[in-house]
Amino acid sequence: MGEQGQVFAIHTVESWNEQLELSKATKKLVVVDFTASWCGPCRFMAPILADLAKKLPHVTFLKVDVDELESVAQDWAIECMPTFIFLKEGRIIDKVVGARKDELQCKIENHLAPVQNA
Repeated sequence: MGEQGQVFAIHTVESWNEQLELSKATKKLVVVDFTASWCGPCRFMAPILADLAKKLPHVTFLKVDVDELESVAQDWAIECMPTFIFLKEGRIIDKVVGARKDELQCKIENHLAPVQNA
């Protein structure tokens, strides 16, 4: 599907479903950026996401344009952009709403950290 360490733009419902199936099979952390071309905060976050993808090649980063794939955005109850959804094994485990770079980075790190007993 391409090189690791990049953000994959999803343009069809089929490729979205394919990525979901892949995430169930691999147990990798998947970060989905629900975005829109007209959204200023989304454009602000795009290079940050690309940078994170380069630094974290073992995480899958996906980008879904809510205007292009309205049905997917509706299925996942996306109400504002950007919304970042964290998936593991096809299930939502976390979410960041808005252009919150620090929160996004912290949550990715938390989900990558080995589970430790408190």
